[in-house]
Amino acid sequence: MPPSVDVVAPAGWRGLTGVVHRALGSALDGHPIDVDAAQTLLHTEDSTEISALLAVAGTVRSRLKGSTVTYSPKVFLPITNLCRDRCTYCTFRRDPDDPHAWTMRPAEVRAASRAGRGQGCVEALMCLGDKPELAFRSHRQTLAALGHRTTVEYVHQTCTIAIDEGLLPHTNAGVMSRDELQLLRPVNVSMGLMLECVSPRLRRKGQVHYHAPDKDPEPRMRMLREAGELHIPLTTGILVGIGETRAERVDSLAAIRDLHARHGHIQEVIVQNFRAKPNTGAATHPETGSLELAQTIAVARLLLWDMSIQAPPNLSPYDHRLLLAAGLNDWGGISPVTPDYVNPEAPWPHVAALADLCRSEGFTLQPRLPIYPEYVDRPGFLDPALATPVAARTAELGARIC
Repeated sequence: MPPSVDVVAPAGWRGLTGVVHRALGSALDGHPIDVDAAQTLLHTEDSTEISALLAVAGTVRSRLKGSTVTYSPKVFLPITNLCRDRCTYCTFRRDPDDPHAWTMRPAEVRAASRAGRGQGCVEALMCLGDKPELAFRSHRQTLAALGHRTTVEYVHQTCTIAIDEGLLPHTNAGVMSRDELQLLRPVNVSMGLMLECVSPRLRRKGQVHYHAPDKDPEPRMRMLREAGELHIPLTTGILVGIGETRAERVDSLAAIRDLHARHGHIQEVIVQNFRAKPNTGAATHPETGSLELAQTIAVARLLLWDMSIQAPPNLSPYDHRLLLAAGLNDWGGISPVTPDYVNPEAPWPHVAALADLCRSEGFTLQPRLPIYPEYVDRPGFLDPALATPVAARTAELGARIC
């Protein structure tokens, strides 16, 4: 069960002193905190300061986002679980000779997409490993049999299938080149790449990304920047508890903030907690506590301000009230038909139950598209070919408030 936290009224910050007092007071006056204040707020272990932080972050969220909390009804399509990276915490990736390895065929993509539409889904999440064709000859042969050279070329085909079935694709294919982003842009309403952590330290020997070249922060930051230059609505975020310091966590959030300030393309930021999984190199790695996760979400809210802040509800099933109090405004994708293939041990919450919980906390749960409304209306951020299906799905969701 989550820790007991008494979130003080926003006025409670007045009893504090120093940097915390100034930062929270400034936030209540309508000003985002700076990096130095974020570092102080994330490092404090004083219960009064933390409760004041959560209260102020919740107040700021309500002022900026109102009383609506959103989620995306999705179909999770794990196009391939082959991956050239070997992150120590991952149970999704497989080698080709593993009996649990797969690459979805077009007929499977169509069947899953159709099943999702039948259950009211609007998003097709294309999720896959990083550049498996660079590591595995057998996968290159599979792609050739499918009529493609690269996995991203094949993802383009799967996206067109999903669109034919009435879904709106959102692709998370790991690090992509500028040409690959341009290839997928006309068949995706948005794309995603978790920054995870901006520090290169996690690529050192003994760290979680030592055998994961695509987790180097430099190419990830390059892709996030190029997505902005190409006007692609983007999801990114940080992974909390993989060995990063709290200072590195703030640095990662600040890097996301700075990219968005230049390009205005990051539509949501995920604050995702690491979960230890059996039979992985990180199986005994300690997980981040509920209160520290909430503290990180609150700091993200005050640093990133009016950006959408998201946390996966299936990874913190007992902490939904706490995370709402900390200032999130979105739960991310939830599927009625497919599991979370990256975290199969963590089932999605039932939407009706999540709606009841949100309602008890004063919020209305509402479904959304995988592209946020401000990007639908913003010139250059939605390919014209996708305007009609987006309009149709927007009309469909208009009456679906939980």
